[in-house]
Amino acid sequence: MARIIENNPQEIAEFLALRNENDSDVAGIVKDIINDVRGNGDKAIFAYNKKFDNVENDNFRFTEQEIEAARAKCAPEIIAAIENAAKRIRLYHEKQLPKDLQYQDEQGVTLGWKWTAIDRVGIYVPGGKASYPSSVLMNAIPAIVAGVKDIAMVVPTPAFAYNPHVLVAADIIGITEIYCVGGAQAVAALAYGTETIKAVDKIVGPGNVFVAEAKRQVFGKVGIDMIAGPSEILVVADNKNSPVWIAADLLSQAEHDELAQSILITDDKEFADKVELAIGEILSNNSKRSETLKSWQNFGAIIIVQDLAKEAPAIINQIAPEHLELAIENPEIMAKQVRHAGAIFLGRYTPEAIGDYIAGPSHVLPTSQTARFSSGLSVYDFLKRSSIIGCDKKNIKTIGKDGSLLAGIEGLPAHKLSIDLRL
Repeated sequence: MARIIENNPQEIAEFLALRNENDSDVAGIVKDIINDVRGNGDKAIFAYNKKFDNVENDNFRFTEQEIEAARAKCAPEIIAAIENAAKRIRLYHEKQLPKDLQYQDEQGVTLGWKWTAIDRVGIYVPGGKASYPSSVLMNAIPAIVAGVKDIAMVVPTPAFAYNPHVLVAADIIGITEIYCVGGAQAVAALAYGTETIKAVDKIVGPGNVFVAEAKRQVFGKVGIDMIAGPSEILVVADNKNSPVWIAADLLSQAEHDELAQSILITDDKEFADKVELAIGEILSNNSKRSETLKSWQNFGAIIIVQDLAKEAPAIINQIAPEHLELAIENPEIMAKQVRHAGAIFLGRYTPEAIGDYIAGPSHVLPTSQTARFSSGLSVYDFLKRSSIIGCDKKNIKTIGKDGSLLAGIEGLPAHKLSIDLRL
């Protein structure tokens, strides 16, 4: 059973902190791997591929023939589904594209900004147990829409086993530079480059603790999207929902990882009991029963409140969940009170899983309460904004005097001189 929690901020905070106790100290291992790749390039990559993934080959870039062979292994209806998802994701992100602006203020000074795309991006796609074509689409399409022309993709291939749908997803959206390498060594290769892999400017995409730590260590040399933790979902549900539906929604995240977190907020203890019963029934015939059950028992919770409308918003904002389902009447009303959530799913017919695949927004979202200060992956993650400033002989005199005074009081004589010479 999951933990039953009353609406107590302190108890909720202590519960949320439980997962932090499972953090592993992998910093030293990752540092050594990064230094090895920096110093030895492809040689190090080949060695780690053999050591960690039992892959021994002369070339770790997928060939055109291998990509074509992957497509032949995929059913036509799956290819069509990937194409439809790619179309929807692209259309959503095209609406995010910002516009350049240039104007003259009251003094006639030219001001504004312009947006430019990052030159080269690296995308990490998990392999092995968690090898998902949706990860390709959700990470790459915002970059493509932003105008990134050069994209390299890395994916681990244990024993050279890989999901052909991952390669097909990349092929559908035009990514042809794909490398069979994973872990911290893949992040290091993207950040610093090797003989085969050209260095990138930003790395995005989820991975295990070694990948997350590697991204942390290379940040500054390159940009990163975020340090992602285990997946999480918060469902706010009243007793008008099907208990089975809500149970399935909670388990949709619990099945990702033993450290994943699923939380239900409801105002009906009897309904909560029915959800718990439904979870047991679903897991009795589930291929991922073991890890899903551990997640639910160790990190799952049911929070019982008296009044959903009055109490749930404050709890939501304290938890700051990656995924938030509002399975209630008029969910838009509560959504207006939500300040911290990676993605909000409105109503009883919007399971979180629809956002993972086909809705449109990227499913790369902030975890571990980082929704308090960050957003999900978007077009903006692949754009840079340059300010524009332009003075002429007349308006430099209008604003220059105050600029000169401020440079003077800050004790920067060359700053002051560069303005004074033009006055």
